[in-house]
Amino acid sequence: MSTPVSTATRLRVIFAWLMSGLMSLLMTGWIGWINAGISPDFLARWAHAFVLAWPAAFTIVLVAAPVVQRLTQRLVVPNPVQP
Repeated sequence: MSTPVSTATRLRVIFAWLMSGLMSLLMTGWIGWINAGISPDFLARWAHAFVLAWPAAFTIVLVAAPVVQRLTQRLVVPNPVQP
């Protein structure tokens, strides 16, 4: 019998999937354009870079997001226990 996945876990994974996909798409296109310009094979190169980048970006977002959220919380919310 499998354990149901919590809503929080599903939200975290879907957020990581969407954010990493969007950032991979935009950054591979941007860096590809800066480095090589628009050429006849630009879309093929962009697609290849995107396919390679997305899994890495997904893993990084999945692992780093909780740490970044805690850091953001520390920077934005003042510490109530200060002398």
